[in-house]
Amino acid sequence: MKDKGSLRTHYLKLLKEQNKEERQRKSRLIAGQFWKLPVIQQARCILFYASMPGEVETLAMMEKALFTGKRVALPIVEQNQRKLIPTLISSMEDVREGTYGIAEPQFDPHKELSLKDIDVVVVPGLAFDRDNNRLGRGKGYYDRFLSTLPKTVSTVGLAFDFQLAPSLPTEAHDVRLQQIIAG
Repeated sequence: MKDKGSLRTHYLKLLKEQNKEERQRKSRLIAGQFWKLPVIQQARCILFYASMPGEVETLAMMEKALFTGKRVALPIVEQNQRKLIPTLISSMEDVREGTYGIAEPQFDPHKELSLKDIDVVVVPGLAFDRDNNRLGRGKGYYDRFLSTLPKTVSTVGLAFDFQLAPSLPTEAHDVRLQQIIAG
């Protein structure tokens, strides 16, 4: 088994090598599976991630969620405290480039969500395994955030088929997801 650093390099390379048309096609297939999940159909509030280049694209998913009347949030990265702040958006016009070049809402304390108000968290990752472990980018933001969620909040990872590994190295602080959608 490889160490996390070499695995990150490997999966980042695969993400960058996938052509745009294939990424868009697979993202649509993954979105189709996403909307069929009962936990998504029943969710009132979904915390998405803003996809980075190469990742499963989430923009259309967020727009559909807003269109169907769901509350949609994105995290704001609080770099000094190394945490994520879930923040409601009403449209994609509320989003700008933030920390690490990731799209995020402008900070507004009135739009900050309480963790108990979130039904589902859509989680990014470089790789996932059959036990629903994830390999993130190494900063620990999502693991710290996920460890604070109430047990009632569902967690869903989105992955391309080549991001699925038989197993990944894990540490005590790594948080396992409830389900992974791959395509």
